[in-house]
Amino acid sequence: MAVVKATSKDKKLLARLMRAEAESDGKLGMLMVGNTGVNRVRVRCSDFDDINSIERMVYQRPGGFEATLKGYFYQRAREKDIRLAEKVIAGKQYYPAKYSLWFFAPEGDCPPTWFGQNLEGRYKTHCFYKPTYEECKEVFTTW
Repeated sequence: MAVVKATSKDKKLLARLMRAEAESDGKLGMLMVGNTGVNRVRVRCSDFDDINSIERMVYQRPGGFEATLKGYFYQRAREKDIRLAEKVIAGKQYYPAKYSLWFFAPEGDCPPTWFGQNLEGRYKTHCFYKPTYEECKEVFTTW
């Protein structure tokens, strides 16, 4: 069962984003990027109160993804990447992205906060940040 609505086009779009943002971090890194994106679609809090679809999440400005500004993002989605996207759309969650709404790949150490949210952890090149329960209790709900 999907935790967010997703057409075939949405799955391909999310797969392209996951690949473009985190292919160098492997499958698990890509899954964490997808997990964060799906969280943004699921919640109505923080900077994401009007993000109600995968397409809006991918192209959000400001606060969107740098990969959408580069050519690599615009390559065709591969089947193996679509399967990864389907996992996070189905609700699979991966620590430290389980409750995250933000991530980024710094040059050095992860800053303790990003966009006002606390560092949850790092996986390879990416740092993941989650809100407090008071700021966004929706992200902590399970299905």
